[in-house]
Amino acid sequence: MCDLMPASQPAEKIGKMKKLRRTLSESFRSIAFKKEDSGFDEICVTKMSTRSCQGTDSVIKPLDTIPEDKKVRVQRTQSGFDPFEKPTSQVKRVHSENNACINAKSSSASKESPKLRRHSSPSSPTSPKFGKADSYEKLEKLGEGSYATVYKGKSKVNGKLVALKVIRLQEEEGTPFTAIREASLLKGLKHSNIVLLHDIIHTKETLTLVFEYVHTDLCQYMDKHPGGLHPDNVKLFLFQLLRGLSYIHQRYILHRDLKPQNLLISDTGELKLADFGLARAKSVPSHTYSNEVVTLWYRPPDVLLGSTDYSTCLDMWGVGCIFIEMIQGVAAFPGMKDIQDQLERIFLVLGTPSEDTWPGVNSLPHFKPDRFTVYSAKKLRQAWNKLGYVDHAEELASRFLMCFPKNRLSAQAALNHEYFSNLPPRLWELQDMSSIFTVPNVKLQTESGDSIQVCTRKNSHGKASSGSKH
Repeated sequence: MCDLMPASQPAEKIGKMKKLRRTLSESFRSIAFKKEDSGFDEICVTKMSTRSCQGTDSVIKPLDTIPEDKKVRVQRTQSGFDPFEKPTSQVKRVHSENNACINAKSSSASKESPKLRRHSSPSSPTSPKFGKADSYEKLEKLGEGSYATVYKGKSKVNGKLVALKVIRLQEEEGTPFTAIREASLLKGLKHSNIVLLHDIIHTKETLTLVFEYVHTDLCQYMDKHPGGLHPDNVKLFLFQLLRGLSYIHQRYILHRDLKPQNLLISDTGELKLADFGLARAKSVPSHTYSNEVVTLWYRPPDVLLGSTDYSTCLDMWGVGCIFIEMIQGVAAFPGMKDIQDQLERIFLVLGTPSEDTWPGVNSLPHFKPDRFTVYSAKKLRQAWNKLGYVDHAEELASRFLMCFPKNRLSAQAALNHEYFSNLPPRLWELQDMSSIFTVPNVKLQTESGDSIQVCTRKNSHGKASSGSKH
């Protein structure tokens, strides 16, 4: 059974959320470097940097954990562009620990000889640093949406490939709440099946999230292998998806937008959850249909009918749809019109719900019994025949695709389903940051049974990339 989680905010908290959004937006603006006559004092604002201040924990905090006395006020000035990426605002620092950190660094810098400062790369103003826009080289544009552009990039600090999501900020709106949410969530998630957030760069005009570079996504991977994936590969991808979801669900985090486009696939076959709440900065999808229509395909019936009582069950419906799509080679419920059409496709297979099969369905805002044809439930293999070719696949899929949300299988319980019984036991003993491919004999397969290397791939953000391994 799915774990229950509250997800909607009471109406009286809306004003507070808006106020806290402005506060956290201002906190992003404190990511800057102050130019002094005696050198450059570093303001410690994020653990994403390789340089940290002892005793200071000034990373971006979740919206509901910022105390009133810790808010940062920003006073706009008329100063011009700073070549060291300082936003055109004067940050008034009110944290005593930040002041102590800055003073300590300033005092330390004043005791160093100019020669030592010139050759000390972490403090040299001319050396690449984390947290600065000029620390990354843009290699090519991968996709562009209404609010963001995604680039393939390279770090000048360590030479690694990265994905740069450059979010354009508007003066009157500040930092988009969805960008704040993604950054605040991902900074605390460390798991091999969750995309890694390397760095955050904030200027007056943009907010850039620097992610690990992953070659493709599950949607494009399936496009290259039409007709359904190798059954062993489906099992490994699903295991990794459930592993990542179990990790975030145990931390009371919902993904809310599971679909193949948001599941990245590395060149070794590692699956990674991506796009945590960055709904306003989606990359250009690889198909011609709109992003809204695509999302409908993986949206559970309770949400389609207007429910806002979200829980981890919301994500588990998406898992079921993705599971079937990997096996069958086609989307489980490819609605082509609207919410009504989407629901009809679901009910055609699973049966039209009633109070007997779904307690409380009549109270949902958009459920009108006279609007839907009455269908009886079918066996899943009648709709997707390939489920019948794989042991326990149909039974597992049916546990995900339950119209009544509370009956859906949780991610943790699914990991212990018989469907995975032939996998090596060591997979259940791995540490969070350990890949499943560190276990001997665990590897992706081709249709002939040979191991494969994922080479030529479209990038996960929407454009073809080099076929060489990086």
